[in-house]
Amino acid sequence: MSPAAESAQLRADATAAGTTDPAPAPTAADSPVRATARRARTAATELAPLPRTARDTALLAIADALEARVDEIVAANAEDVSRAREAGTSESIVDRLTLTPARVAAIASDVRDVVALPDPVGEVVRGGTLPNGLDLRQVRVPLGVVGIIYEARPNVTVDAAALCLKSGNAVLLRGSSSAHRSNTALVAVLRDAVAGSGLPADAVQLVPGESRDSVHELMRARGLVDVLIPRGGAALIRTVVENSSVPVIETGVGNCHIYVDERADIDRAVDIVVTAKAQRPSVCNSVETVLVHRGVADALLPKLLAALTEAGVTVHGDADWQRAGATAGVTVPEATDEDWATEYLGLHIAAAVVPDLDAAVGHIRRWSSGHTEAILTADTAAARRFVSLVDSAAVMVNASTRFTDGGQFGFGAEIGISTQKLHARGPMGLPELTSTKYVVTGDGHTRG
Repeated sequence: MSPAAESAQLRADATAAGTTDPAPAPTAADSPVRATARRARTAATELAPLPRTARDTALLAIADALEARVDEIVAANAEDVSRAREAGTSESIVDRLTLTPARVAAIASDVRDVVALPDPVGEVVRGGTLPNGLDLRQVRVPLGVVGIIYEARPNVTVDAAALCLKSGNAVLLRGSSSAHRSNTALVAVLRDAVAGSGLPADAVQLVPGESRDSVHELMRARGLVDVLIPRGGAALIRTVVENSSVPVIETGVGNCHIYVDERADIDRAVDIVVTAKAQRPSVCNSVETVLVHRGVADALLPKLLAALTEAGVTVHGDADWQRAGATAGVTVPEATDEDWATEYLGLHIAAAVVPDLDAAVGHIRRWSSGHTEAILTADTAAARRFVSLVDSAAVMVNASTRFTDGGQFGFGAEIGISTQKLHARGPMGLPELTSTKYVVTGDGHTRG
């Protein structure tokens, strides 16, 4: 075999080997959570060498099984929905919890869309032949065992499993107790489809237990779980970040800002702010604070306040916004530090008038969660300065914060939106569910 062919084969073998070493078999001393994690680690080792065709076949089988067993899934979900309503859960949360035949069909369609996405595993990130003749390649490999801790949306169970399988990872799913029956039914369907396709069923597992103890045990499973990804509200994410010994990718909290510059188009600004807030207020990329340059405030505030009020949004404002409210006959509660810090996830918005762009940037630096910020302006220099000074995962120029989304960015799907800086930042598609390794091929090379 030629050196070049040998190098290519070694890269392929190393890619297939992934980054996961098999864990010892579960023992009697293991807790149910640790035993589950050990099985996942073994499954990840078996999964890593499989070609894309094997993983895609399993995903197609999952999509078919979801449709074939829809009655079973919807019946289990109905029990969760009934319990939620009996507990007085808000209808908005109940809606996120609910699965209907149409929603299950849409989830199955999303799985088929994942099949069509490019396979990140084995991609050469960079490399070439070094001056000494060594062949160096940095290639993508699976992370290994990915734990997902999430709240009441059972669709995440399938979405996360599909994305992890596509990228060669085993997945441990820990949803909320409010969706336990739904998640149990869904994971049973997923495991049967995966096993029927010849993949290890333990590549997809539901973390046992409904108490917080199982969550904390998962967070302490360092060495068995490679990374945790929390998806949910600020309290959940903070708990995982602060208490986990397993590496965590921090996602989701979106205290997003829109700054309306002095040279913004007034009508366009009104439309962007109102839709960014009211179109779907419960998502992490909806705007939570609007900052307006003093030079455009007199013209903008009456129009924007009227449009927000018409959309059912309560404005929590500074003195300028309160005066505008008094003139218009609209009550504007005083904005406090709590308002500036809050991710409302509802029909409320904090608002202030600022003297200039630098003041807007200063406010954002103090209160932003690092998710998405936007500037609306016709001034190219102002836009460039804003982009250079604002340190968030996504910065928009003359566009809504709502575009921070894997699908909108053309990634096809996302596991979450990372607000941290290490490994992944912003919408996380399939490549962000991989790590890399260096493959170095020589021909008897020694280092003198």
